[in-house]
Amino acid sequence: MSPNPVPDPDQAPAAEAGPRDCSVPVRGVSHRTLSVAENVEWHLPEEEPTALVYNRRSFAVMLTSPADLEDFGLGFSLSERIITQESEMQELTVQRLEAGLSVQMTIPNGRAAQLLGRRRAIEGRSGCGICGIESLEALRQPLAPVTAPEVAPAAIARALGSLRDHQPMRARNFSVHGAAWSDRNGTIVLSREDVGRHSALDKLIGAMSRAGVDRTDGFVVLSSRCGFELVQKAAAVGIGLLASVSAPTTMALSMARQAGMSLAVSAQGSAVVVLE
Repeated sequence: MSPNPVPDPDQAPAAEAGPRDCSVPVRGVSHRTLSVAENVEWHLPEEEPTALVYNRRSFAVMLTSPADLEDFGLGFSLSERIITQESEMQELTVQRLEAGLSVQMTIPNGRAAQLLGRRRAIEGRSGCGICGIESLEALRQPLAPVTAPEVAPAAIARALGSLRDHQPMRARNFSVHGAAWSDRNGTIVLSREDVGRHSALDKLIGAMSRAGVDRTDGFVVLSSRCGFELVQKAAAVGIGLLASVSAPTTMALSMARQAGMSLAVSAQGSAVVVLE
């Protein structure tokens, strides 16, 4: 049984500040040297197929960490522009199925009708941002313009430096991605984790929406490199600054410039580079 069972669908808990841990212990043998071995306990992140279903029609199947799925469903819907505001999410429940998990969502019929031409044809893997997209044109849709907030480099460095303190799953399994929301002073106030970097961001966006966070009054911190799909998702919900542990790709920077978004990255020591 998962250490974090799916919550009762009849309950709608408020967004929690930190992510829920969904790691499972396994046994292994540690080889510190070629001649010394010892039994150890290790922790692995859970990963399960998660269907995103709108108005009883399946839209996509993603591989996710089975925690904070209410946030994931809402955040995915907002970042993919399936809905434009939380009030359009009429119902959201998480169900445990024999083959995995299902996030069942009800949205206005007009929104659901627009999905018929966008249905993703294949599974979305945890590390893939474009699985199921059927044309190159779909990758080049104009991004919504955003306003980059004025944030001191020291605040960005402070948030990047404290990100690991807000990743309980990573502390146990060393292998999941984190996304966090920081205020302008560099204080992290919300964080989420997932085996997929884009799913971690979706969970964060959903948690921010449920908590009523002003997306123009702070910035997002990422434990991964900043890929173009993260820029797309952030721009879709009005986030103007992404700070990442690893450098962004050229495509991500190009898209960020198009949207008016700032990108920052960790450098040696405690330095931060804000890309232009």
